[in-house]
Amino acid sequence: MTGASVLRASVGAFRGRLTAASVLFGLHQAGEALVPVLVGVVIDQAVGTGDVGDLVLWLLVLGADFAMLSYSYRFGARQAWYADVHADVRLRMQIAQRLLHPRGGAEAGRLPGSLASIAVADAKRVGVVNFALPLGVAAITAVAVAAISLLTISLPLGLLILLGTPPLLWLVQLVGKPLERRSGPEQERAAQASGVAADLVTGIRVLKGIGAEASAVRQYAATSRNALGATLRATRAEAGFLGTVQLANGLFLALIALVGGRLAADGELSIGGLVAAVGLAQFLVGPLQVFGFVSARIAQGRASANRIAEVLTSEHAVGAGRDTTDDATVASALVGGVLAVRDLTHDGLDGLDLEVHSGELVGVVARDPAHAGALLRCLGREVEPESGRVELDDVPLEAYPPEVARAAVLVAAHDAHLFSGTLRDNVLAGGPASRDLEPAMAAAQADQAADSLPDGRDTEIAARGSSLSGGQRQRVALARALAADAPVLVLHDPTTAVDAVTEARIAAGLRDVRATRSTVLLTTSPALLAVTDRVLLIDGGRVTARGTHDELMADPTYRAAVTG
Repeated sequence: MTGASVLRASVGAFRGRLTAASVLFGLHQAGEALVPVLVGVVIDQAVGTGDVGDLVLWLLVLGADFAMLSYSYRFGARQAWYADVHADVRLRMQIAQRLLHPRGGAEAGRLPGSLASIAVADAKRVGVVNFALPLGVAAITAVAVAAISLLTISLPLGLLILLGTPPLLWLVQLVGKPLERRSGPEQERAAQASGVAADLVTGIRVLKGIGAEASAVRQYAATSRNALGATLRATRAEAGFLGTVQLANGLFLALIALVGGRLAADGELSIGGLVAAVGLAQFLVGPLQVFGFVSARIAQGRASANRIAEVLTSEHAVGAGRDTTDDATVASALVGGVLAVRDLTHDGLDGLDLEVHSGELVGVVARDPAHAGALLRCLGREVEPESGRVELDDVPLEAYPPEVARAAVLVAAHDAHLFSGTLRDNVLAGGPASRDLEPAMAAAQADQAADSLPDGRDTEIAARGSSLSGGQRQRVALARALAADAPVLVLHDPTTAVDAVTEARIAAGLRDVRATRSTVLLTTSPALLAVTDRVLLIDGGRVTARGTHDELMADPTYRAAVTG
């Protein structure tokens, strides 16, 4: 898929409406072009002769023309706006579907703000092409009607327009090339600035905590200056483009007026013909300016379509699963069993091996946070490991479709987000709405957080949980993970924002609520590790020590990892 194919698909999806809009806009422009012609006829056929009957007749014809062009534009605009807005929505949905695809990959190397810019600004620019194209067709219709009218009034004037318009259109396309080249970088740098800003806002508490506000401001200022420079260059290109088009249009129309005036002076045009010719020349300013507008929108639409195509065609992060995985095997995965990591190598992990049996609560301590992140990505099927594999009851996770693998092995990340909606909706987001949320709420101590809110479990939560404290957000996110009741649950540092007493209660609650399920606690919290059946220490990318928390406290490396 290319940017051109994205643009063609966006236009082709609304072919019928665009055709209707083009016809109706064409009728509007034809009616506009006929206004000076009919005024000229009124002057020659009625005013010049003094015939009242002819005057009334031609005034009625003029009124009918105004009614026709008015209604044509109204209904044409409805069709064009429909195509514009729905093409915008259609592209946003395609981008959202790609970003939410179970196999992932679209977000790789892109900041959230950049993706938001593509889904909003770029989709809108492509959608606007659907409104611009019928206007371009109507502008061509207007020039054709004006040329035919002028050929009827005066052969030299008609030929002047017919022969002069194609070079003018070629000039418009030529000067529009720099605008198209600069529209892409402008959007890219603006998206980069938006992404940096979004990331800074998200991590503002962390930045304040480590005293990095000044560095963050400098980073955003530099990115913002780059975006401003790109915007100014694109704006200068657009200004130069529109100015050149305006100048070319003005010179062309001045030439038409000069030729028409000369013909009238030589007696080759009647008074009405001269009025019609001058009126048509003035009318042509609009259609010729429309050519510039349409060309600019198409140039920007092409640049935005290229950026959208990059997202839609981005490579998937993981495979689709094997066709040999039958329904019975998939069903067994959702029951759960033994989770095994076999000789896993990925991003610092070096031949990692571990097993978690059904009903076990196993702690994993990684001395290097990067190794913890790599393990989480492999368990969550976010990436394909470099070598080795993750198995569930001796079946590789890669054999399942990603959505099945993630339902069987649920990874609850440390920075899990909450969504706008009620606390109840957030907790039940990972499972059926009919599920009893109270055991999960109690285990995560989220029931206490709910009781302190104005409407309890029905309290509305702001996007990203910003209306809650850090500890409340963490407890609600943990309750959501527990309520999903996954066969294998992997929790990453779920209690870093809660106090010691609450953490101890959560540790006990986890043990009870996950008694018949497999659970992996990737953490350095002594309170959580103390309730596990056993703990694995990862050092240098592989498991170097095994035992209970109390046993491993005698190991200096382990003790430094959990108490340092």
